[in-house]
Amino acid sequence: MKGLIYQLKSVRKDKFCIMSFLLPVVAAIVLNISGSVDLSSLGEYYFGVSAHNTAPELESWLERYGSVTVWQTREELIAAINEPSTNLIGVEMEGNGIRTILSGDELTIWQQAAAGLGALYEQREVAAQTSVQILERPDILAGYQNIFVAMTLVVAMFMGCTFNAMNIISEKEDGVAFINEILPMSPKEYIVQKIFIGFMFGCLSAVVTVAICLSLPPAQAAVMLVLIVLSTFVSALAGLFVGRISDGLMAGVVYIKIVMIVFMAVPLLKYLAVTEGSILSYICFLIPSSAAFEGIMDLANGGMETAGKALVILAVHCVVWFLIYVLMSIRQKKHA
Repeated sequence: MKGLIYQLKSVRKDKFCIMSFLLPVVAAIVLNISGSVDLSSLGEYYFGVSAHNTAPELESWLERYGSVTVWQTREELIAAINEPSTNLIGVEMEGNGIRTILSGDELTIWQQAAAGLGALYEQREVAAQTSVQILERPDILAGYQNIFVAMTLVVAMFMGCTFNAMNIISEKEDGVAFINEILPMSPKEYIVQKIFIGFMFGCLSAVVTVAICLSLPPAQAAVMLVLIVLSTFVSALAGLFVGRISDGLMAGVVYIKIVMIVFMAVPLLKYLAVTEGSILSYICFLIPSSAAFEGIMDLANGGMETAGKALVILAVHCVVWFLIYVLMSIRQKKHA
């Protein structure tokens, strides 16, 4: 118990670990806020006209398709169009029609709109007689929200790796590791002492993230909790391996970054690019975060079948990696 209290006190001194645990929570808050922000204005067209070369009816017609800004002189209009940070479409009268002015650095969709604006203006009387049905604008982030949430949860659940690895590395540099080798402490007691804090804070970070991002019914919430526990346990074990093979702080940071990149990249690439049921998809399950990611996506979409398979795969990872580390610790203890 005293060892666990000592590990808990060391968390206060490690700002990197505190930031790692809080980062997924902050990301979850941002995702939750961004889901309620109206991004429809990003797809709106912006037109610019000069006060001395436009008619009131042209300005009214353009307002049907986007925002219109009136500039006092043509020179001011040209300067606004050439501004690199804008996608402004300049419009001016030309006989009975109009012509558009572009700087050339606009996005393709704005260039296409400008190319067809003149023909649309010529047929404005015919177009005015056409009935228009305005459909509900879809949410831009709707198709990606669950992916962002799943990746944030993967980061939260696998953050326990960071604390455990950095804790072991700091003990090596301070000489505490030599003391641990001669203490009357079994390998299992050492593993529990080293894994508990990273596991506990990883679970806490993931639970808070789920509470912010997802609203799950009781049955799915229970499955999600088990998924969090298993995933965080595997992460904490990974931290023990990283701390064991790292010779110093810089090497440890590099290994942690590699592990986190693998944990994040493999499930995302599997979900987006790998065919389900292929050999490569099964190979991806060698990385435990792949199962966790699929389980989260299944629960976020209201399913339970894939989540059950993910729990079995994560349980196997927990048992296998725990036994490997115990055997390695016993062997090291005998040699010492």
